[in-house]
Amino acid sequence: ELKEIVFIIQSQSNSFHAKRAEDLKREILKQAADLGKELPTVLLIHQMDGHEGAWTILPLMRDFSVTYGRNSSWIFFCEEDTRIQVVKLLETLGRFDKSKEWFLGKALYDEESTIIHHYAFAENPTVFKFPDFAAGWALSIPLVNKLAKKLKSEPLKSDFTIDLKHEIALYIWQKGEGPHLTPVPEFCTDDVNSYKVDHCATTFSNFLPLCGEPVKKEDIFVAVKTCQKFHGERIPVVKQTWEREAALIEYYSDYADISIPTVDLGVPNTDRGHCGKTFAILERFLNHSSPRTPWLVIVDDDTLISIFRLRKLLSCYDPSEPVFLGERYGYGLGTGGYSYITGGGGMVFSRIAVQKLLASKCRCYSMDAPDDMVLGMCFSGLGIPITHSPLFHQARPMDYPKGYLSHQIPVSFHKHWNIDPVKVYFTWLAPNTEELLNGKKVGYNREDL
Repeated sequence: ELKEIVFIIQSQSNSFHAKRAEDLKREILKQAADLGKELPTVLLIHQMDGHEGAWTILPLMRDFSVTYGRNSSWIFFCEEDTRIQVVKLLETLGRFDKSKEWFLGKALYDEESTIIHHYAFAENPTVFKFPDFAAGWALSIPLVNKLAKKLKSEPLKSDFTIDLKHEIALYIWQKGEGPHLTPVPEFCTDDVNSYKVDHCATTFSNFLPLCGEPVKKEDIFVAVKTCQKFHGERIPVVKQTWEREAALIEYYSDYADISIPTVDLGVPNTDRGHCGKTFAILERFLNHSSPRTPWLVIVDDDTLISIFRLRKLLSCYDPSEPVFLGERYGYGLGTGGYSYITGGGGMVFSRIAVQKLLASKCRCYSMDAPDDMVLGMCFSGLGIPITHSPLFHQARPMDYPKGYLSHQIPVSFHKHWNIDPVKVYFTWLAPNTEELLNGKKVGYNREDL
């Protein structure tokens, strides 16, 4: 029965994302009403409690067990851009014995072991499957109850959340004592208009959001963090690739080199975190750039980014709100903790977010503290949410499953290690691989990089 499924939308509190999630909730309830069925429960994760780590899902398992453990059969999770055919989803879940422990989804796997997953399953990383959240994924209630029981006796460790879908699959697998992910072919990430979707219970429609005209080039100030030892090695890559897309760009270093040119912020380079340098950049943006420039992007000198695509993405965000956008990681979220935007993929700030941050007096506890984590801590203390976009990447294309990248139009990648960064840029990020034609995604050749 439809009422036995609890739908959980992996939503966010930023106004653009919250609206998308509300639209999906309405669509699910409309399909249920059209079937003449008793309406299912549809919940938005960002509304579920004040817990900063609700997006990591495992801390909510005990609540799910207590509230739905008796009268429901399935918890079905999806993203705000997942599209659901409710009748097909009912048929699909109906094939599985709801009295058993099931973990269902569209399977992703690593082709080679990767730093993002701490080189897990280094012998043969293809053996371990984890769900593509975009296609939706499901847990049977017996499994939810088991996880809740385990979490009661062994609280989550206070540690990093880097790739949630992999970490949830590892937690459920319990070193082989729990269930593996069961791949479900009806959970799809093909576009809703694709000829392939007839058998699909879910589809995924959104490659790169666009909400009107792209933001003007002149509305984005780009700050590149560098240091003297990388001037000759990394800056030429920026100049050969994405610099020309940026109207306003400055390079911040520990040494003023007029040939680039770089700006010496008077902050010595550190081997570890760059908190002092990043806060100096934020101060400079507020005090020296035009107050009419609504957006600031801070990137590393080995970040590869498409400003062209970022302009489209930012059309969906309201710069009069405090926005802090990028790839979200978490620290210590099982025990309080905070979320943060990981720096290598690029950190995007609305001017008002920078103003609120600097007015708050929250600052680095040391010059070489990790800047991205300190920013996360500060924004968390201010009650300003981190806004996650999966289109920003802290690592290289080869560090992600091909199936995961196949339904993305990425905005950034990071690191030059063991790759030709210019080739990666022109294969994955350059605007000449024009991706939206009549609203459809154009396939373009991405060699194996």
